[in-house]
Amino acid sequence: MSTPQTPPLPPQDACPPAPAPALAGRWVMLLALIAGFSLSQAFRTVTAIIATGLQGEFGLSPQALGLFAGAFAFAFGGMQMFMGIGIDLYGVRRTVLVASPLTIVGALLSALAPGYGAVLLGQVLIGLGCAPAFLVCTVFVARYFEPRQFAFVSGLAMGLGGMGMLFTGTPLAWLVAQWSWRAGFMVLAGLALLAWLLIAWLVHEPEGAGHGAPPGESVAVAVRSYGALFLLPHTLGILLLALVTYAGFLTLRGLWLGPVLIERHHFSLVASGNVALLVSLISLVGPALFGRADPGPQRRRRWIIGFTLLVAAIFAAMALVQSSWVDVGGALLVGVLSGYIVLQYADVRSAYPPALTGRAMAVFTMAMFLGVALAQWLTGVAAAVAQDHGVEPYRAVFGLLAALLLGGAVAFWRLPAPEGTRA
Repeated sequence: MSTPQTPPLPPQDACPPAPAPALAGRWVMLLALIAGFSLSQAFRTVTAIIATGLQGEFGLSPQALGLFAGAFAFAFGGMQMFMGIGIDLYGVRRTVLVASPLTIVGALLSALAPGYGAVLLGQVLIGLGCAPAFLVCTVFVARYFEPRQFAFVSGLAMGLGGMGMLFTGTPLAWLVAQWSWRAGFMVLAGLALLAWLLIAWLVHEPEGAGHGAPPGESVAVAVRSYGALFLLPHTLGILLLALVTYAGFLTLRGLWLGPVLIERHHFSLVASGNVALLVSLISLVGPALFGRADPGPQRRRRWIIGFTLLVAAIFAAMALVQSSWVDVGGALLVGVLSGYIVLQYADVRSAYPPALTGRAMAVFTMAMFLGVALAQWLTGVAAAVAQDHGVEPYRAVFGLLAALLLGGAVAFWRLPAPEGTRA
């Protein structure tokens, strides 16, 4: 039986890198891009605080709430391949400036939405507008910083970008308590506009700047080149784990943290916002710490598997033990441990040739956010089914998250790995 041949990868020297900007200029541009990423972090975690307001105004079931939260992630994840092509063909600056205005439109639509359908459409538009937010940061780091700095600098970018989640803790809870969830979207729309203006002002790539695509490559050719990624044997394991790791953290922080504290433990809205703020603060530290501690390609995959299993065990404990100490402590632990996801980005960075960096990062980020959408929708279904059968819904939510993480870790361990990196 013949083995199907893998399509040839674009040559690694197809597009010689343009001279990198000076170090200070690189950091200024990266910080501007991080401002946009920070806003996307705020939008993707807003549901945890506004959930009770949405349910009260529109009469949403847990399943409808899960669909609402997942709409952002589905739109965000579904556009990653196209954002990768845009970055490779047209550069970081143009890609992010073209897409980001949809975020502002979606936030305004959500603030003024007359019903559930309109606010759901607003989430989709926000997801589309935020789609390049983190990808442009990781590709910028990959192109303009030394390879040995990638894990640390991208980890720092993840940590700083996580500051957007601080707004969706106590500040948003207070804002919603004083006015309404609609006021939160109005404020976020204004901040998104400021971030867009900052990027337009500060981010300027060099002429001929290191786009990943060979000169003259068309969009159609770029789309076909994704086949080379999907047919490499180690891609499947990378993507299956990507589907569940960030999904676990974001499904907790971005959707269920507020409801579980309010409904299971009778916290007030502001008190649950305080916990969300603390989880967000502690999650800022993790990426830089894990990036600094990156053990390198020989041991990195063992670390990734081990931390995935540890997070799965925390969710299992939250499912089995109905204690505010366990739920708050577990959320804090998941927050700090979420930083190990930066090791997955470093794993992807070393698993593919430089000419495919933008597209490899795009496929990986696509899997992460489609996984978030799937996990948020599935946990909503699980909560609704559990409720219908007289089972405490958060047992089903956290148990399902634990099972998904366990399955992803096993797939990553057992499926083929890049040469020399077997866990």
